[in-house]
Amino acid sequence: MGKSHLAQALGHEACRRGYDVLFMPAARVLAQLAAGRADGTYERRLAGFARPHLLILDDFGLKPLRPPAPEDLYELIAERYEKGSMIVTSNRAFAEWPDAFGEPLLASAALDRLAHDAHQVVITGESYRTRATRKRAADKRGGNDTHAEG
Repeated sequence: MGKSHLAQALGHEACRRGYDVLFMPAARVLAQLAAGRADGTYERRLAGFARPHLLILDDFGLKPLRPPAPEDLYELIAERYEKGSMIVTSNRAFAEWPDAFGEPLLASAALDRLAHDAHQVVITGESYRTRATRKRAADKRGGNDTHAEG
């Protein structure tokens, strides 16, 4: 559907306009924050993710959040709240975030901050990967399954 592609395009345009942008998979950001808890660099890492004008977290909710990830994600969102912009891509609707967080109260607080003065873009339809896979299969069969021959 192009969620990551759209987020990258917005990030690219922000860079062209002189803004600092960081694009990372949400799971990697949370893994780095967890590593910071282990090695004593949590505050420095959190500050690093809070610093850019625009932080793009890609593919939130693909992997289940295990403690301390829900707390870390909330802290990151709270740290950036009204200080820096965020784009979060996800295959999950906002209504599913409490389940993804595993902690409904933290999810509610995080969503409250994310949704405040936000623009939510909902993209529906078939993913590019699914479409490309179907097209390759049709090409291998020697036909095009986008229309029927009569």
